[in-house]
Amino acid sequence: MSIGRREFLLSMVGGLAATRVAAAQGSANTMDGPMSPDAYHPVKLAAKPGAVPQLTDKQRDDLEHHLKCQCGTCELDVYTCRTTDFTCPVSPSMHVDVMGLVAGGYGPQEILAAFRHAYGERVLMSPVKEGFNWVGYIAPFAALGTGALVLFTLIRHWSRPASALQLTEDTVHASPEELARLREAMRDDA
Repeated sequence: MSIGRREFLLSMVGGLAATRVAAAQGSANTMDGPMSPDAYHPVKLAAKPGAVPQLTDKQRDDLEHHLKCQCGTCELDVYTCRTTDFTCPVSPSMHVDVMGLVAGGYGPQEILAAFRHAYGERVLMSPVKEGFNWVGYIAPFAALGTGALVLFTLIRHWSRPASALQLTEDTVHASPEELARLREAMRDDA
């Protein structure tokens, strides 16, 4: 049975539409479980006197890349979640809060601090570089450096030429004549 291009495309569009409807009906349920009804916490601050927005739209969008969506169904930042998952009820609300803080004259660090105060450190896409969090930043490089040092030492030890070995009567239980023959054999191999 042959299928034409038009029939194939129509079946693909129908299949995608059915998948999207099924996803929309079950969007609150994921591997993490149902979305918590209290996933969204309003982040509101009074506008500064004579408030002038300190961020452009691009800078605001860049700031949203540092905030993690709190819906519990994804691990995306607010900007990506609100622009790709149109069923998420949390990221658009978080975006409105960011826009309100920007309009209120708050800068990037103040906005991140306000979200951190409302949600805790989990709202940030990467941990703050302070206190015990430094371990997470330093440990991988320390482990790589230690591994490289151990590997370098082992390779250097293994590649040491046999003539560099000091053969004495104490290290090898052999007579002086046997040591002389062993040294001669090692010289011939080199």
